[in-house]
Amino acid sequence: MANPNHLAPSGAAPPADTRPAKAATPVSFVQAIAAAYAQQGKSPAQALAHAQIAPALLIDAGSRITAAQMEAVSGAAMRELNDEALGWFARPLPWGSYGLLARASLSAPTLGVALKRWCRHHSLLADDITLAVTTAGPVASIAITEHRTAGPIAAGGALREFCLVSMLRNIHGLACWFIDSRLPLLGAQFPFGPPAHAEAYGVLFDGPTDFDAGPATIRFDARYLALPLKRDEAAMNQMLQRALPLTVRAYRRDRLLVPRVRQVLMSQPLDAHNANDLAARLGLSARTLHRQLKEEGASLQALKDEVRKQRAMALLQRTQRPIKQVAQATGFQNEKSFMRAFKAWTGLTPAECRQHDSNAAFEDETSSNAPQKSFTP
Repeated sequence: MANPNHLAPSGAAPPADTRPAKAATPVSFVQAIAAAYAQQGKSPAQALAHAQIAPALLIDAGSRITAAQMEAVSGAAMRELNDEALGWFARPLPWGSYGLLARASLSAPTLGVALKRWCRHHSLLADDITLAVTTAGPVASIAITEHRTAGPIAAGGALREFCLVSMLRNIHGLACWFIDSRLPLLGAQFPFGPPAHAEAYGVLFDGPTDFDAGPATIRFDARYLALPLKRDEAAMNQMLQRALPLTVRAYRRDRLLVPRVRQVLMSQPLDAHNANDLAARLGLSARTLHRQLKEEGASLQALKDEVRKQRAMALLQRTQRPIKQVAQATGFQNEKSFMRAFKAWTGLTPAECRQHDSNAAFEDETSSNAPQKSFTP
């Protein structure tokens, strides 16, 4: 997807792209840009030539262009039309509008605050749509509400699709840049039916994409919202001066460390007793391990206790292993320290926990076999 954040000005030539030149971007997005030119009574010929897109390509709805071509035509169109929204809204967004939004969010302490600030400020620039960040349990969502009483996107079609797809790509890419991390999506949804190029959405968005499914939305792990921003003013200035867009897939590293630590502790409980061993397995220093966990509101000891408790409970409930073997299997050096820790976690000794679960299972079985009484009013 081209120039997904509209934050960096394009130079006189298309940006260099070291990725394989795979033509995967639907030409319908270029058709939407051509429609933006038509709104202003202008021709897109110069922008198409700049991106080396043959005008005849726009006639074939099944055509595809490369990401570099889309980046080039988007950047050229934004300059020529002086509209970073490319005709989506009732009034254009002058050059630099999205850079202004990014700067206004840079001082936020966490990603969640930055995204909410960005969404709030966006509504000051354009009232055609409203973006909102919400959480429901462990899942965070960014959704777009359309106010379709007026404006170009009210007409629907390719321009509306281009707007909704680009806006979600914009804020997703900016979120990744803010925290300097890949932010994998759990899924996306859109309020229109599957387009002819529906397969392209597998490239544009992580996770499954649902169509005819309510407001345009992306979903991700809510824990990312608590991460601190990793960028400063110097980084912002450098980013805004570059022609390269903020592409989500450029981020290979995922900074959310808690799930990775938990996975190692669960799969190798005896090989990660201390921070040095665990950090080495994760390719980190022990200091970095503790610091990043603290940034995510966690601690190594709390995660170790959580995993050990889960493993101990499973062994006590599902096996008849002696307490000493359960202690060894959960990473404790002796039975006494295990029993002390287990009592702190649950308020019960391991033997009491096993007996309690055994009694509960017996009661469930006898109650299910008892004859059911019928009450007639």
